[in-house]
Parts: sequence; structure tokens; C-alpha cells
Amino acid sequence: MAETTAPAPLERAQAEVADLLSELIRIDSTNTGDTTTSKGERQAAEWVAGKLDEVGIDSVIHESEKGRASLVARIPGEDRDRPGLLVHGHLDVVPADKREWSVDPFSGEQRDGYVWGRGAVDMKDMDCMTLALVRDWARTGVKPPRDVVLAFVADEEAGGKYGAHYLVDHHADLFENVSEAISEVGGFSLTVRDDLRLYLIQTAEKGLAWMRLTAQARPGHGSFVHDDNAVTKLAAAVARIGSTRLPTVLTPPMKQFIEEVSDAYGIEIDVDHPDEALSRLGSISRMIGAALRNTVNPTMLDAGYKTNVIPGSASATIDGRFLYGQEEAFEAQIDELLGEGVTREYITHDQAVETTFDGPLVEQMVAALKAEDDGARPVPFTMSGGTDAKSFETLGMRCFGFSPLRLPADLDFAGLFHGIDERVPVESLQFGVRVLDRFLRAS
Repeated sequence: MAETTAPAPLERAQAEVADLLSELIRIDSTNTGDTTTSKGERQAAEWVAGKLDEVGIDSVIHESEKGRASLVARIPGEDRDRPGLLVHGHLDVVPADKREWSVDPFSGEQRDGYVWGRGAVDMKDMDCMTLALVRDWARTGVKPPRDVVLAFVADEEAGGKYGAHYLVDHHADLFENVSEAISEVGGFSLTVRDDLRLYLIQTAEKGLAWMRLTAQARPGHGSFVHDDNAVTKLAAAVARIGSTRLPTVLTPPMKQFIEEVSDAYGIEIDVDHPDEALSRLGSISRMIGAALRNTVNPTMLDAGYKTNVIPGSASATIDGRFLYGQEEAFEAQIDELLGEGVTREYITHDQAVETTFDGPLVEQMVAALKAEDDGARPVPFTMSGGTDAKSFETLGMRCFGFSPLRLPADLDFAGLFHGIDERVPVESLQFGVRVLDRFLRAS
């Protein structure tokens, strides 16, 4: 196990991380999926640039389209010849309806020991833990052992076309000689008992397959007998897709995860039917269950223009996610469910990503977590959604989800992603700053 360097005091970083997060949440960087209605990414990038500039860290901002801004900075390490490490986070957030929240989702309110607001866990928390830490380093003269590249990017919530994908396609030189990367949705705790917490480190994520389904048929008058109806064809396909649970497939990260859960909880888990046993994990089981199989969910419908007119076409969108190595099988599963007269096309498509839970970087993650929590047991898992790792992996980086948070046992963390009353404990942010400091100074 790699030794971790004794951490700097970090008083200032821990003191300011919650305030930084509140400020960043107050910048409404909602990504609607449409550049004409999305907002705030340029303002957020300029805010980050200003916070870095205050402590003498230079950065560059690139726009893929007007307002779709991403920022990159490089912190020189002691050994400039070693391959560097990327810490990346996105600045955009999904929409929030103020009427559904108990606080203004863009207020960044601090109360009851939490920072509240859209982006508090997805993922302005990691952005600000990173920012607080590197600002502290700059003030105290800490230099990492190798180059650390920071990327604060646009458009992750809509697939990354205007953010990470753009940077990789047009400014790959900014990531020259970078071999590994960390980002969101990993390193958070799941309490087993008072003296044992599993820390889920993301080593894989599912591929992205957002599709449009279209049914074509003969239009006609709504009062006639009409057997060739596009709406009926589409509705039947959508119903089949929405009600079908695809078969369990255990990938290497999830096989190891199930073994760790079985040992930690002292239970036998049937690897062919693991869902029932995993339900005891609480709300996180929804995320874990989705990583045991390919998944697809209908999300939008569009048909017709008048009540008494049978339309000639009807369409729906579906959110498909496929496991690493399962893309071909996933497409065959969807085609079988569609039925006759319904076609599919990709709206957004991106790869699945997977790496192994081993090597010096993983050892340093484990050591940093255990140094701050003697009840920590880090375990690998597959994330059911997607991150910008899909882009950066194409440059040859080994990508992990490592945004360390020690969470209260009763917090429905999974439910906060894109959820109502999104919030993160201040103590968890401070824990994350300490763990990241140990990890990055040992890496």
C-alpha cells in the first residue's frame, strides 16, 4: 500500500469550501440540451478563472459555441516528466423547478449543516472541493508530485458535445502526457454499521444510447375504423420497452462489488438473481440495480396535431444505457422489443468505459480514504449513468469516479442526483478536501 504524505493544515480550504459552493450554485448554469435556452456556463467558467487567478493559477477558457465555455488549467508538479493526472468536473446542471423545492434551487442556501441547491451533488461539490484545495496549495506553496490538470467543462448533462468532447477533439494538446483522471460519482460512503462504511469507487460506467423511435402508418379520420395506426404501433412498442427488465449481466466490477457487499453484510447473494439481496442497501440499490443489466426507459412522446385526425407518424424518445462489452447485445434486445413498423435512430450515442480496480492510483485512493476514516472499505462499482470520462478515455486516460464524501447513514444520496432539494453536508465537503489533499499529494 502506498504511503500518504502528511497533509497540510488545510484550515482555509475547509473553511471556504461551503461558501465557494454556495457562490457557484448561485450561478444558474442550467443545461436544457439546447444552446439557445441553456445558460450560465460562461459565467461559471469565468467565476472559476477568477478564483484561480486570485492565487496566481493561470487558466484558459475555450468556447465551442457562444456561451458554451470550458476552462482548463495545469498545476506544474515536482516531476514534469511523469504523466499527469486530470481532475475534471462539469459546470452545467439539469433544470430545477422552484415550485417543487423547499428552498430556491439557485440560492446556495446553507442551513442545518448542508449546502442546498441544484448542483450540490452533481457536481459543483467536487468542483469546489478541488478549487478550495488548489487555492490552499497555491497560498501555502504545496506542489504536487506530478502535473495536475484541472478541467471545468460545459455540457456534461447533455452528452458533452459542447464541453469535454469539444476539448478532446479540438484542444487535445491541453491534456498532453496525462495518463489518468478522476471525476464525479465515486468515493462516497455507504454505511454498513457504525464501524464500517463501503466507499464506492467508480471503475466503469454504462454507455449512452438515447434513441428516437418512429412509427409510420396511414393517416385518416378519427371516426373511421382504422387498423393501420401509427400511435397504436408506437404505444405498443413503448409499453413493451418500458415494462421489460433486461437480463442480468455481471461485469467484473459488479462481480467484485457483490462479493464485497456479501462479505460486509454477512449475507449470501445469488449472482444470477442479486436484486433482492441488494435491496437492503437502501436507496442506492436503484443505482446499483441498473448496473447489473442493460436498461432502457421511455421518456418522451410526440404524436398528432388534432383530436379527430389519425396522424401518419408518431415518435418517442428512450434513454438506453448499455454495459461495457454489451452494446451489440443491447441493440438486439431493443430491436426485438420494437416490433414491426417501428424504427429507431440515435439521438446521442457514446461508449461504455471500464478499467480495473488495481494499481498505484487505486492504492492511493484507498490509503487516503482510510487515513480519514478508519472504518472505510473502498470497493469498485459500475455507474449506471455517464460522465465526461467517455471523452477523456479516448485520449488514453484511465478514468475513475473519485469525489470523496463521507455521508450521513440516513441520507438518500442517490435520490439527490437530479432530484428535489439537492444538498450536501458541509462536513462531507470538508472530508472531501482532506481526502483529495492526501490522494493528490501521494499520486
